[in-house]
Amino acid sequence: MLELAGIIVLGIIAQWVAWRFKIPAILPLIIIGLLVGPISTLYTADGTKLLEPVWNGKEGLFPGERLFNFVSLAISIILFEGGLTLKKDEVLNVGTSILKLITVGSFITFIGAGIAAHLIFNLSWQISFLFSALIIVTGPTVIAPILRNIPLKKDVSAVLKWEGILIDPIGALVSVLVFEFIIVGEGYEYTKEALIEFGKIIIIGTSIGFTSAYALFYAIKFKIIPHYLLNVIVLSSVLAVFVLSDLFAHESGLLAVVIMGMVLGNMKINELKEILYFKESLSILLISILFI
Repeated sequence: MLELAGIIVLGIIAQWVAWRFKIPAILPLIIIGLLVGPISTLYTADGTKLLEPVWNGKEGLFPGERLFNFVSLAISIILFEGGLTLKKDEVLNVGTSILKLITVGSFITFIGAGIAAHLIFNLSWQISFLFSALIIVTGPTVIAPILRNIPLKKDVSAVLKWEGILIDPIGALVSVLVFEFIIVGEGYEYTKEALIEFGKIIIIGTSIGFTSAYALFYAIKFKIIPHYLLNVIVLSSVLAVFVLSDLFAHESGLLAVVIMGMVLGNMKINELKEILYFKESLSILLISILFI
């Protein structure tokens, strides 16, 4: 109980400090996380962490794989909220820049980081490029707190916001393809397996994302959902879409929730602001917990 309450309280304090001093929230979040985590072992009497996220038999929040499950579900909510904020009007002036960032920029980072990891850390080429596939992701958990507290020009802010949200499913897709290469090996079999995985992720993620967005839109439009249950049903729908899509194609859940958010965010829904405010507050809380 202490760990759960402590993480939430410290996370919100860090968010307030970031707002008060006009700095990216990620900075105080990481500093506080280090102070109550690894660094705290240096000054506690028994050498344990003040806050232990993983259950070690005596204390901690999440047993076994539950921590990774929580992180995955939290990121799905954050990405959906980010998708809701992506308006098609924003890309009229900066669409080319966004496209270049998520294609050319990702490719350069992928190749450059892979070569650097191989030369600096003496890793195998396979592991080096798996590492580079993972780090091409900036993600809304990093970009959103920065945009919230640092004033930027409208076009610059739009580019960073779109790139930060769209790059997550792209990074997941690239990671899956590289992993398939490591598991299956080179040659025809790799190409076949990679294309199958690529197709499954794109088709299933896109299909479930669009379908769920329109289903939710009509449920809201025709008052099938009572107002007092609106936010919690949207929340449960996001989690259901993420898990369902991932069951059909591994790592397609991120693409599904981003598309679901984008489609829903560009529809004419009177309750959209209410949904967005709730998801924004929830995203702030989840980002705080994740970084602490």
